[in-house]
Amino acid sequence: MRTFGVEEEFLIVDPVSGVPLPLSAEVMGLHADNAWATSQASGQMLSAELHQEQIEVITHPHSSLDGLAAEILAGRSYADALARKAGARIVALATSPLAITPSPTRNDRYDALVEKYALTAREQLTCGFHVHVSVGSDDEGVAVLDRIRSWLPALMALSSNSPFWNGQNSGYASYRTQAWNRWSTAGPLEVFGSAQAYHALVANLSGTGVVINPDFDARLSARHPTVEIRVSDVCLDPRDTVLIAALVRALVETAAREWEAGVEPDGVPAIILRQSVWMASRWGIQGELLHPVTHRPESARRVISALHDHVRDVLEESGDGAYVEEALGRVLNNGTGATRQLASYERHGQLADVVTHAIGLTHSEPRDGHPTGNGSMSWTSKPLAEAAV
Repeated sequence: MRTFGVEEEFLIVDPVSGVPLPLSAEVMGLHADNAWATSQASGQMLSAELHQEQIEVITHPHSSLDGLAAEILAGRSYADALARKAGARIVALATSPLAITPSPTRNDRYDALVEKYALTAREQLTCGFHVHVSVGSDDEGVAVLDRIRSWLPALMALSSNSPFWNGQNSGYASYRTQAWNRWSTAGPLEVFGSAQAYHALVANLSGTGVVINPDFDARLSARHPTVEIRVSDVCLDPRDTVLIAALVRALVETAAREWEAGVEPDGVPAIILRQSVWMASRWGIQGELLHPVTHRPESARRVISALHDHVRDVLEESGDGAYVEEALGRVLNNGTGATRQLASYERHGQLADVVTHAIGLTHSEPRDGHPTGNGSMSWTSKPLAEAAV
């Protein structure tokens, strides 16, 4: 099977007030001082992000869902242990429920972003979740990008985890998507048709003097032999992270097989796909989405069922089928991270409580005597114990 890995971005927050704290430099310093993490090939990989209130945890490539799931849990635990030493916690929220003026990370790359993009960059305290899947060549990679683009909004809906923005209910399940789409190259693109056309577009964008690094919804990685799918919010529940990763790998493999079989990509215009992105951002799985084949509104449940059917054969071959089926049922019945954040706010009426409750869900910790626990299990046989909402 194709190898895959993920990058998860997290907020660093005060464990009591829930306010994001500009401590990434301190957390990264603690990481650098950790001899085990920096000297062993299996050590956790962390990275600073655009703002000092966030940190990124990166997995190694894995061929099995079990291996990837174990490292996702270990990475969250490790980053949180470092944050605790700094008097903070990490939390899997794609935006901060509490109002915050972010503190940009100071280096040449981020200084250039803030200088060029001004308020867009200064306000961009958003936490995404990227999935990398191996491809054999740029030709295969671009063929995959051309054939998965209609299916990506369904993944966005399944991962939606950012209903609050700047201290208020945004009305969106994924407001991170709205904030992210301020970048000049964010969003879906037209069909490329070839690796040559893809690279020509990237070069032409660079030639405009505007683009530092294209922020397409899906792209060829500049550093790895992978395609990088970038549409998802960081998932509050790590089980959802595993679910999205499994679906992405299956989408990539299905698309590659279609290319090999001579199946042409759907030529739907990018402007139609942008409407699909907007619908997924607005309602998540609680309303209608555009069907990836007909591009007409249907219930989110039917659209996600269509996605599942589209990749079912590959999921069964990889051994991921049972986990994905049960995990999809859990999310469709219990809701996404956005659902849980809104439910927490409705119960407590305090945005700080939304954050502190989310800390427990991020790390499967008991809260108020009730387990949010994920416990030990076979990730590919059954879902973990249900997290309390």
